[in-house]
Amino acid sequence: MIKYIFAVILAMLSMTALQAQRMLPGQKGLEINAGMLSREVSDNYYLNLTLTVNGKNGNYWIWAAEYTHQFTDYRELEIPLEAYTGEVGYSLQLLGDARKTTTLNAGVTALAGYETINRSEAILYDGATILNEDNFIYGIGGQLSLETYLSDRVVLLLKGRTKVFWGTDLKQFRPSAGIGLRFNF
Repeated sequence: MIKYIFAVILAMLSMTALQAQRMLPGQKGLEINAGMLSREVSDNYYLNLTLTVNGKNGNYWIWAAEYTHQFTDYRELEIPLEAYTGEVGYSLQLLGDARKTTTLNAGVTALAGYETINRSEAILYDGATILNEDNFIYGIGGQLSLETYLSDRVVLLLKGRTKVFWGTDLKQFRPSAGIGLRFNF
């Protein structure tokens, strides 16, 4: 009987003592995000694919590609506004528990891309002409993310972001909120 008690105690100690390491320097992750832009129309969204490379102390580098789709109203027509951007930045861990189960990170990115208005068609159905043009855009972005590890390799993300663009005929300031998953490998 003492063997069984000793075996159970040893098994319980090994369960609490063994923890996988998280956010190791050099560890890479692939992140998929989707979210809503802050507009009245519910069809405004973004899709984002991000590669992260962990640095020290829970910080990480960000390389991202993003597609943004939104609408603007013209009479009974909704004109599509689309943007394709690439981002490079860095995220700092602001808060986190000792096991890094939940962390709060803030990041800054530089971005560049291309935006189209009405899929590059300037003439509308009623003969009206869109005066705004398709443009190459550039700017900066900021994000605040709450990250929770679901397992040692899967992270759930809640993000609040904002971007400021130059070179655009549309709004320069574009906030958004979203959710995502990161798969570490």
